Order: sequence, then structure tokens, then C-alpha cells
Amino acid sequence: MELRKTHIYEFHAEHGNIVDFGGFAMPVWYEGIISEHNAVRDGVGIFDTSHMGRSMAEGPDTEKFLNWVVTNDVSKLGLNEGIYSVMLKPDAGIVDDLITYKMREDKFFIVYNAGTREKDFAWFKKNSEGFDVKLTDLSNKMAMMAVQGPKALETVQRICKEDLSKVGRFNIAKVTLSGLPCMVTRTGYTGEDGFEVYVPDSPLENPEKALKVWNDLVKAGAKPCGLGARDSLRMEAGLNLYGSDIDEKTNPLEARLRWVVKFKKPGGFVGKEALEKARKKGLKKIQVGIEVVGKGIPRHGYEILDESGEKVLGVVTSGGMAPSLGYGIAIGYVPPEYRELGTPVKIRIRKRLVDGKIVKSHPFYDDSVYGWKRDS
Repeated sequence: MELRKTHIYEFHAEHGNIVDFGGFAMPVWYEGIISEHNAVRDGVGIFDTSHMGRSMAEGPDTEKFLNWVVTNDVSKLGLNEGIYSVMLKPDAGIVDDLITYKMREDKFFIVYNAGTREKDFAWFKKNSEGFDVKLTDLSNKMAMMAVQGPKALETVQRICKEDLSKVGRFNIAKVTLSGLPCMVTRTGYTGEDGFEVYVPDSPLENPEKALKVWNDLVKAGAKPCGLGARDSLRMEAGLNLYGSDIDEKTNPLEARLRWVVKFKKPGGFVGKEALEKARKKGLKKIQVGIEVVGKGIPRHGYEILDESGEKVLGVVTSGGMAPSLGYGIAIGYVPPEYRELGTPVKIRIRKRLVDGKIVKSHPFYDDSVYGWKRDS
């Protein structure tokens, strides 16, 4: 089956090393994962994120509808503000994590994951019954890219007419980039300051506007980065990857996402009853961060064991070398009694048991390197 292409595919085909990523033809790297990772930590990088999902919801009942679908409280949003949240199944399993932005009292912009694009939009449609709301999938009509790093602001500002310093964290703004009407959000998936850029009126079959903005940002100093660096950066920041760290078999309490769940908001939300039952019953597993003390690189699916190496506690859901730290790190799930920071564990790396310990994972990399601290 032919791979799906994004709005920036023409650039990737010429400069990148393309792989199959969930059915999309995406660059895993251009010059190299480490150099691209370091470019974002020390300067500025740019990622094609057009494979992700983007929808608009509008109508008199939009706020009520979204508040029912997501666990966080959308009604608390001010104009042009965004909020991170999760959607749950009735059994409290996570459908996806997403960000919702309030553009008007009756109009909201929604951004969600690439691998769940069709599933999420179908979930929106299914749960919109009874609400006066119109849903529009913009994913193929609007390009998306992320400019990340401590120099992201000055880089995007070089091609922007408006003052981007006025755009606050998790806010959305309409701006002019390369002379084109666009949108930006002060968000990202790397743990660094940055902007996610949206180029409307740029359909897949006619992506010239998207390519102009992308190429102008590269000329302005943003280093093209692929999926490899995106994954190592988000792991160092302790950010979940849907399908690995969170999924329909995981609830947000287990994933340490209690802060995005507002049990007391009016009207409740899909999955609330099941999640309350899970909270009262007590968790059987909890997400933790692991620092590898011995030599070895943890990978998805590797076993996590207790200090003795005899009892299997769980499995690694994300793992790899942390370029900014110089050692391996992992995200995984263990019984709650093993969650205390400093608890020694072992990871089975092929046939060897390698020493590790439970550490703070939000982020793994020290807070001082970030333009702001993550919510916890």
C-alpha cells in the first residue's frame, strides 16, 4: 500500500531519510538524530507535524460538547487559550490525548495525534449527537509544523509580521508568516520553548503555501529535524507517546495525568464513572521514569524487574539513549509500591539484567534548561 504523504513531502524526499511511520512517509532524520536533537536543545529545529490531526468545532453547544468529550475543564478557557487533556472510553481507557484552543465563544480548534486521526474524528462525531455543533476535519487542508528550541521565538519572528513575544504559553494567535495568513500556538513536544505553526488553505494536492513557510523558516535558521530527534526530545521531557505510553488499556490516573482530570466539573465527562471506581478501588500499576545505572539501552517492550531480578514488575513503554544526559532512560509501568524515587530496579536488555532506578520523569532532563517548567 502506498504511504500517505504530508504537505512537506517534497522537501523530505529531497533531503530526508524516509520511513513508514503509521502509514505516512516521514523523515526519520536528515543529517543525524544526535545533531538534530542537539540543535533543538541548543538552538532551533523544525519538524513536519502535518501528519497529526486538526479539526474545528463550532456552534452554540461547542463548549458543552467538548467538556463532555474531554476530562479537563474547557469552560475555564479564556479567548485564544488552550488546554491539554485526554478523551476516555466509557471504561476510562484513553482514546487519545489532545489540545483544545478557544478561538471564539462558539469556535474551538482541536489538535490530536497522527495515528488516531480517523479514530478521533469518528469519536467526536459519535459523541456530538444531541449537541448543536459542527465538526470539520482540517487535517488535509491545513499544514502543520513545529519550530522548537531556545531560539524558536527569534527564528519565527524573522518571517512574522506580528510580535510573537505576546503569544503566551498554550495560547493561539492569528499571524502573518511569509506574507500568508497563518496561526501559531506556543506549544510543542520537545520540552523546549517553541511554536506550532499552521498554514490554512494549503491542501495536500496544492501545498505551495506550506512549502514556502517551511522553506522560509529553514532559511531563517531552523534546522530540519526528523522523527528520531522528536522521539528522543520528548522522552527526555517525559512526554507520553500515544500507543506506547498511553492507550485504551490505560487510564489517566495510572499514567500520572490526574492533573488533566476535573472530576467536579459540571456535566461530567465520558468515562467519569469508571474512572471514579478505579480511583476508589486503587491502582494496580503506575507510570514511572527509570534511569539506567548500568550499561545498556532500554527499548519498548523490555521487562522491568525488582532489585533481585526475580520478579517482573512491568514493561518499558518508551526507552532509549538520552543524548542530553549521556545514559539510557525509560518510561514504564510498575506496581504503585515501587514508584518511590530512588527505588532500585533492573531492566532485561536482551539476555542481561541491567541496573536502574526510579527517577523523576517530568522531565528527566533538568528543569533549568527549559524556557518554562512543565505543569505537574
